[in-house]
Amino acid sequence: MRGRVTNEGVPIPALTIGDQSWTTVIDTGFNGDLELPVELRDILQPRFKGQFHSLLAGGQTILEDTFEVQFPFDGETVIAEATFTNTSEILLGTGMLKRYRLGINFPKQTVGLNRVKPT
Repeated sequence: MRGRVTNEGVPIPALTIGDQSWTTVIDTGFNGDLELPVELRDILQPRFKGQFHSLLAGGQTILEDTFEVQFPFDGETVIAEATFTNTSEILLGTGMLKRYRLGINFPKQTVGLNRVKPT
């Protein structure tokens, strides 16, 4: 998977769901899988898992509904945990990157996610 780095230094891989390209931000401080726009709820048909406490970067704890989704990622469909929010972008956490090597070239403004074979 490839993407770009914004002028503000935010790594954004290219991701298409349905027939739409979505702004996707890699958040290495988020150890979950996904935070998705509510607009994707009908497309992904999530299955409710329960409510969980999430610790935010500022130290605040919130209670969130968590769902299991079948998510199109890197040419395949993976089962992931997701929350839905009123946002227009996808937040990609490190839980989705367990099988990948993340490369960010800030001078060239490029992002690469390369699947690593298990050893």
